[in-house]
Amino acid sequence: MKLIVGLGNPGKEYALTRHNVGFMVVNALINDLGLKVQAKFKGEIAQTSINSETVIFLKPHTYMNASGESVRLVMDFYKIDVKDIFVIYDDLDLPVGKVRLREKGSAGGHNGMKSIIQHCGTQDFPRCRLGIDKNPMYETVDYVLGKFSKQEEDSVIEAILKAKKAALDFPKMSFTELMNRYNKE
Repeated sequence: MKLIVGLGNPGKEYALTRHNVGFMVVNALINDLGLKVQAKFKGEIAQTSINSETVIFLKPHTYMNASGESVRLVMDFYKIDVKDIFVIYDDLDLPVGKVRLREKGSAGGHNGMKSIIQHCGTQDFPRCRLGIDKNPMYETVDYVLGKFSKQEEDSVIEAILKAKKAALDFPKMSFTELMNRYNKE
């Protein structure tokens, strides 16, 4: 069983913000696959089968800084190993539109990832980072809760499509193969 988590904040006011690209990817997956969403485990979940494996999609509704609570509830209920989760989230250290897969790593200052690492007791789990860049003209909080500019929209759409494909391939191949496929420029 695999768990694919998109990080973001619930509510219409956050829907199209930089911090919600993880939600955007999971929403696209759920819509494309025509899945039914349920409110459970302090979030929204949907379930499907990919490559004969059960896959749970999760959007935690605990707000970003407490994302780990929802992730842990799903992992415990379904007995999902930490190596079988795939977390999709925004990254200030990557340019807008850049997608980077990593097998493990620190939170890198991302509070949602800090929460997941804390609740999982490890930082050794697969993740997909979507670049949102940073802007020194804005405080970090204001920037991540802001919307993408018109000039950034095409790059963001491309990144969401790439992350969506990587998530669909996650149950089909080893993570090394996945990184080799999607970390190419």
